[in-house]
Amino acid sequence: MGSLSMWHWAIVMALVFLLFGGGKISALMEDVAKGIKSFKKGLADDENTAPVTQATAITKIDATRVTSHE
Repeated sequence: MGSLSMWHWAIVMALVFLLFGGGKISALMEDVAKGIKSFKKGLADDENTAPVTQATAITKIDATRVTSHE
């Protein structure tokens, strides 16, 4: 009763194909592939950006402070 046999998977796949049709399944897989590609591109973009050093962070913080005293 633990795992399903090959016949069970074949019947399940046939029912899914009949319910959703070939067009919807291929469109879904295309969307998944686009999502994976954009995720990988995002990871590559993160690796290419220069890491912020502590001196750069301090300079950015000092530049944003308001220096006027009223």
